[in-house]
Amino acid sequence: MSDARRTDAVLLLVAIVWGSSYLSAQTATSALPVLLVLFARYALSALACLGVVAVPGRGPRRWTREELRAGVPLGLTQAAVLVVETYGVAHTSAANAGLIISLTIVLTPLLDRTGHRGGLPPAFYAAAGVSVLAVGLLMAGNGFHAPRLGDLLMLAAAVVRAGHMALVGRLTAGRAIRPLHLTTVQTLVGTALFLVPAARELPTLAHAGPATWAQLLYLALFCSVFAFLAQTWAVQRTSASRASLLLGTEPIWAAAVGVALGGEHFTVLTGLGAVMMITGTYWGQSVERAHRATATPRTTVQPIEEDTRCPATTSTTPTTV
Repeated sequence: MSDARRTDAVLLLVAIVWGSSYLSAQTATSALPVLLVLFARYALSALACLGVVAVPGRGPRRWTREELRAGVPLGLTQAAVLVVETYGVAHTSAANAGLIISLTIVLTPLLDRTGHRGGLPPAFYAAAGVSVLAVGLLMAGNGFHAPRLGDLLMLAAAVVRAGHMALVGRLTAGRAIRPLHLTTVQTLVGTALFLVPAARELPTLAHAGPATWAQLLYLALFCSVFAFLAQTWAVQRTSASRASLLLGTEPIWAAAVGVALGGEHFTVLTGLGAVMMITGTYWGQSVERAHRATATPRTTVQPIEEDTRCPATTSTTPTTV
């Protein structure tokens, strides 16, 4: 296998892992309280990140002041995203969750104007309109009715995540921040935040079955640590556009995993909504990327944008994180 194909395969594997995270989170929250799932996920991710940081030969292990200043507020906003998102996944289908959250792709550029000169092109707003219409079709399900709680929560999660993504750009622009160290700070902040709310339920973890622990470990070690390391390795060997294209297939995998493994079904309306969502987000992403390339950047931005679906993940694309 050539280096280019190997790199593409790794990026595609990261997208598949992220896409499968919705069903894993849904399965875990059906057996454990949401806040306990979040605490376990953060704690396991933090332990794994600390282990990677401690590996000899990786350079200085101490955190810089800039990494701490950025990591603490980003840890707070990341935790806010995961709270809304995990509650949303618990009340909707994994396929819908993965598709609706991809709305972040077109919401983030509206909030983050770093690198933009002037307004976004009209074509971007047209793509955003297609994505918003797609959300309405996904919420309709078997027919038009009052929106379901889970779908509304996933819509809110997309908005909150877009704000988090914009904040990532502002706090890391032009600063020498190491992604692994920044991510470790965020996971430690999240662990501390969820420790107290989940404290009463901690004994429940001791009685959790092997299947539940497998989901928690998968979310923490594969969606977080593996995805972070694999993506970092891959994006250094390919272009940002190609990485974004491959990582942007995540909602497709979320829908596929939900249908194939979760026993979920697409109606005509949800199927049409899925197609429109993927079309709108890809279109919006390509328009924004082209506009950014032709605009004169106002600042130099470090390529650190993280996917908050899994704590401890950084990304070159606003999908998430």
